[in-house]
Formats: sequence, C-alpha cells, structure tokens
Amino acid sequence: MASATLSQTAPEPGAVAPEAPQPVTLAEALPVWTRIAALSFGGPAGQIAVMHRVLVEEKRWISENRFLHALNFCTLLPGPEAQQLATYVGWLMHGTRGGLVGGGLFVLPGVVAIMALSWIYALYGNVGLVAGLFFGLKAAVLAIVLQAVIRIGKRALKGPVMVGLAAAAFVAIFFLDVPFPLIVLTAGVVGWLGGRAGLPQFKAGGHGTGGKVVEGPFLLDDHELPQERAAAGHTLRMLLTWGAIWLVPVAAILLALGPNDVFSHVAVFFSKMAMVTFGGAYAVLAYVAQRAVEHYGWLKPGEMLDGLGMAETTPGPLIMVTQFVGFLAAYRAPGSLPPLVAGTLGGLLTTWVTFAPCFLWIFVGAPYVERLRGNRALAGALSAITAAVVGVILNLAVWFALHTVFAETRPFTAGPIRFDVPVLASLNPWALALAAAAVLAVFRFGTGMVRTLAACAAVGVALHLAGLV
Repeated sequence: MASATLSQTAPEPGAVAPEAPQPVTLAEALPVWTRIAALSFGGPAGQIAVMHRVLVEEKRWISENRFLHALNFCTLLPGPEAQQLATYVGWLMHGTRGGLVGGGLFVLPGVVAIMALSWIYALYGNVGLVAGLFFGLKAAVLAIVLQAVIRIGKRALKGPVMVGLAAAAFVAIFFLDVPFPLIVLTAGVVGWLGGRAGLPQFKAGGHGTGGKVVEGPFLLDDHELPQERAAAGHTLRMLLTWGAIWLVPVAAILLALGPNDVFSHVAVFFSKMAMVTFGGAYAVLAYVAQRAVEHYGWLKPGEMLDGLGMAETTPGPLIMVTQFVGFLAAYRAPGSLPPLVAGTLGGLLTTWVTFAPCFLWIFVGAPYVERLRGNRALAGALSAITAAVVGVILNLAVWFALHTVFAETRPFTAGPIRFDVPVLASLNPWALALAAAAVLAVFRFGTGMVRTLAACAAVGVALHLAGLV
C-alpha cells in the first residue's frame, strides 16, 4: 500500500472554473452512496478509484488533499480501508449519521449477495452446475491472488530492507506456522523504530487512486472543519457507544452459550481478527484460512477458495468472505437450530463483529486525524507492515495453489519447521490446466478480474457437463 499519488495537471487555457457545489443534505447524499456501493467491485484499489471518481471528480464534495489524507489515515487502521474511507467521508460531511450511511451502504450489497450465495452453496454446492461453477472459480482466484502479490509487492518492496521483511514474513507463516497477528506486531515494531530513527527505507501510504488532480472549488475544501471536533467527551461517548455495539453481543453469547459453542468461537475469533487485520483482505485471508480450516475445521481448503470466488464476484469489501466462513461454521454445528437458520445467524454475527469495530476506529480517530500528519514513526510502522503483508499474501497464494491443483496434501515436520507438501498422485490435470490458463490470461493478456472469473466459471461448468471433473 504505497503512498497514494496523483499527477498534477494545469488547467487548460481559457477553461472556465467550475461553480462551487451547493451544500448537500444527508437525504440527497443517500443515492450517491447507494451508487458507490453498487459499483464497489474489484478489491480496495478499484473501490477507492470509484469513490475518487464520484466524490472528487464528479460531485466535488471533497478536495484531493482531504481525500488522500483520509485514505492514508484509513491505511493505518485494521480492517478494510475502502469501507473505512467511505465511513470517513460520510462522517466528514454529515457527522456520525453520515458515516453510518456511507460505511453501512458500502457493506450492505455484499451482505445480501454473500448470504444468498451461501444458501445456494449449502443446499446445492455439490450438485451439477454449481460444483462446476466453483471448480472454475478456484482457478481464477489463484491467478487473482498471484496478481495481488505482484501488484502490492511492486509498490511496497522498495529496497532490500522491505524485501527482507517480506521474505521473513513468508518463512515465518509458511514454514514456522507463526500466527499472523505476531507477524504484524513484529513488523510494526521494526517499522516504528526505523521510522522514528528517520531511515528513508520506511515510508507508507495508501492505494493509489490512479486519477488526476481535480481543480476546485469543493464542498469540503482543504480548510473546511468537520462537524464533529476532537474533544474528550465526544471521544468517550464514541468509545462507550461503539465498544458496546461491538462487544456486548459477544459477551451475551459467551454468557448464554458458554465458551465452547460455535457461535462463541465465531464471535471471539472474528472480534480478534478485527483488531489485527492490517494489510488488506488478502493478508487477512491467510490468517482466516490458517485458523478456520486448520484449527477450527469449519471448512475445507477448497471451500475457502469457493468463498473467495464469491467475494471477488460480488460488490462490497473482499473481507465479506468471512461471512461465508461464519455461515458454514454455524451451518455444520447448528445445535438445536435448523442448519440454515444457524448458518444465517453465524454469517450475520461474523459480519457484525467484523465491521462494528471499523465504525469505532473512524468515529473515535477521525477527529484526531490531523495530529497524524507527518508522523514518521507511524509511517514507518505502516511501511514495514505492508512489506510483511506481501510475504503473507505469497503464503496465501502457495496455499491456494496446493489445494487447487492437488486433491491431497500431507504435513511435513522437522523440528520447528512444519508445512504441507502435495501428494503428487493426487494432481488434478484439469485444475492445473485451468489455473495455468487463468494466470496466462491475467498476466500475459491483461484480462480483467471479472472476465477472468466469468470465463473460468464457464469452463468449469463445461468440464463438469462433459464429465471430466
């Protein structure tokens, strides 16, 4: 997540300056946030580009500097930065209610879409066309994750120090089974110290928007003050309110069901995840896969790939795949509830404890965001975390590749070293061929994410109808 930069462009000779935009009510902003939510495909970089185009270029609600400053602040936080950016801009314009509208609508389409697909998957996932569909999606997802490794790596690995951090993170998580939160913490400490010492290797920022600088005037220019200011009383109210919204349901579930119930596990695990999810969705998925698949046994590696395929093809943050994980966890251990009811509640609980903290971070931290400008130690911490995340995502790509192309793996252990090796006899040649074709399409021909996913899904269905998979 390298620094977000925009190319400066001078106004054309004779160009007429645009008129100042008129004040916008929350009701008038609602359809714009709905439109942004409906277009929020393509991962954080694409989602941030959509917001930039609509909020800065078209509506001119917020200036370039304010947009980038908000974006860089959001990259410092755990959680999906695109959703937090929508929350931040909504808060900047209309206070807490605006933040709820901007951030809430950003998530809503994904909640509905993933829940519907989870029901279909639970009922028909191993039947006919659905099985072929997800067989094809797995191959495309592998190519997309590999693309994420290279895209983020090019931005983050500036020099041997960053490359070394990425390599150390990969070795730690793949060969030594070091937990993702510990990797993030260690990288953050290294970056903090390096940034505080003023070392040039440690710099950080957010996803680039890929746009050009837009001339003002703007509704919220560089010097406009937000509706809600930094104050101890406001901070305490936000902490208590959003802390309760997030954690009271978790405590109630633990007290009512006990610590060993599946809903308790889901609530506690994803609450912990919400506090350590630095580095974007792909990095988080490695942590989720490590725990949900290997520790809790909620789903199989191939099913994790299926869930990621769902999240890639629906609007909303990519981290919405966690709703699918929570759905399957409760669906398979429903207790006295009907499985689909339990799955639905598990999925919604996962979404609640994943995104409630995002609102807390923004509503508490945004009033103080100006104090973060130019803080070298924080910039260094983010830079090091981003470099480590490249190694974590590479681990995810290798993990996905093993479980896409091979039907079986076996653990290899030697002292502290432990990792899975493929059983060569279990190689699926059609999966290998389709994955290779997806990688070729993405890297050689520059085929977009949606077209790659659609093509691979269609081939998967065709192979299933032909009886080849």
